[in-house]
Order: sequence, then structure tokens, then C-alpha cells
Amino acid sequence: MTNTSGEYAKQNFPKQSQPEPGLQSKMSPTPDDGAASYVGHDRLKHKKALITGGDSGIGRSVAIAYAHEGADIVLNYLPEEESDAQEVKGIIESLGRKIKLVPGDLKNEAFSQKLIDEAVSFFGDLSILTLVAGKQQAEVDIANLSTQQITDTYATNVFSLIWLVKAALPHMQPGSSIITTNSIQAEQPSSFLVDYAGTKAAIKNMTMSLAKQLANRGIRVNSVAPGPIWTPLQVVGGQLPENIPTFGQSTPIGRAGQPAELAGAYVFLASNESSYVTGESINVTGGLK
Repeated sequence: MTNTSGEYAKQNFPKQSQPEPGLQSKMSPTPDDGAASYVGHDRLKHKKALITGGDSGIGRSVAIAYAHEGADIVLNYLPEEESDAQEVKGIIESLGRKIKLVPGDLKNEAFSQKLIDEAVSFFGDLSILTLVAGKQQAEVDIANLSTQQITDTYATNVFSLIWLVKAALPHMQPGSSIITTNSIQAEQPSSFLVDYAGTKAAIKNMTMSLAKQLANRGIRVNSVAPGPIWTPLQVVGGQLPENIPTFGQSTPIGRAGQPAELAGAYVFLASNESSYVTGESINVTGGLK
């Protein structure tokens, strides 16, 4: 996947699809999660991080990077993604860090509360809340956009953010960090992602609002905006099938990004290096604006 200079190579992806939510282990090529390349510098030593969507894609790369940086992890994912989650568990434990797996569906408010309870029980408190999990399904005609899909997309992407933050705040001390995940879709929405793009714009604005609300409590709230990144989200219906082979090639860099290329942004926002940064969104979009 990389050339001899260490840069990611431009490539066409094979046509492929999986049922939602999909497994990273079944993708071709397998996304780069940074397990073999990330080098930590103890920037998150003694930190305790809860990561949603951590079995694959961006969340997986973030979990691995956080562990390399010294953090212990609670990982959330859907039960159907158990095999991918077990792979992450093995990687993180090999780094000498603690990890607890908590499968469950964030569309359920009661589970969102339970997830925070499980994390606090495991950690004692919580210093990093990193929200990566998302639902994305392409639909070219709004006439075919079902109420169920709209509800599921907003519940997963937007409602769960509020539920999790509300539940987590009593357990977060000054110096803690909340990191959300918006998207290039918040600024450049695709015609076939009407509901998804709307949720990402909401997340970006909610992040800025929460940052203002929580600043006096010493809790920073920031976001990362990915561009076209090679993750299971794309092959389970998040991308139109005909777009898969050339996915990401319309960016100025000319290729899709890999999950490992976003990990550093999440590490920065979780670390003390960003102590004067709140209400911001870091674009990792291959040059898209």
C-alpha cells in the first residue's frame, strides 16, 4: 500500500461490497491502521480514553495510536464487528495497555448511558471521550430516502453524541478532552448523502457550541473532519458502488486517505499539546476545502 519513500501510493480499489456494518478484515486492500508504523512519545501517558467505532477504520487507528501514546482504552463497536474488535484488543494488549471491549448500538440511549458506566467502572474516571462511530448510506433520490434511514443516521451520528457527553461529563475533570468526528461533507455535501451530510454539519456546529459551554469547566471540545478515507463505511453502502474503484482520486492529493493518516490529529487534540485549542475542527481531507 506504500511505496519505498514511505508515501501512500495512488491506486484503484477493486469493486466490492459488504452488508452493513462490514468488517475491515474482509476489505481489499485492508485499510492501514498504523499498527506497524505508528511511533508513540508518551503524549497520553496515564490517560483514559473511550472510543466509539473503534473496531475498524478511523476509530481503530485512533485506538492504536492512543495506546502507543500510553493511554488505556474502552472500545465500543457493534456486536457484528466482534472479530475486528478482537484484533484491536490483541494489538493494544501487545503494547502493554489495558483495554475493555463494550459492544452495543449507540442508537439506543440506554446503551449510551451503559457505555459510560462501563468505562467509569473500568477506569475510575474518564479523561478522553473520542466519538468516531457513524452511519452513512448513499441514496441518490430523496424520494427513496426512508424515514427509518434518516432516524438511524441521526440517532447514531447526532443523538448519541449528546447522550454520551451528558453521561460522561460528571466523570470528566479539568484537562479532559472531547473529540468529535465531522466530515468534509459538512462543507461539501455530496448529492447522494443528504441525511449523512446534515448530521456532519450538525456535529461541527455542536462541537463549537459545546466548546463554549464547557470551557469554564476546563474541558476542551474539538473535532476532526476526514475527507475520503478508505474504511468499511465506504463498502457497506456509504459510497455509490460505481465510485469505489476511483474513490478519493478527485482530491488534490489524488488518492483516498488511510485511517492511519488521521490518528495524529486525534492524538494532538487529546494531548496537552493542544491545551489552548477548543472549538476547532482539523481538516484531514487530502486538500479538499
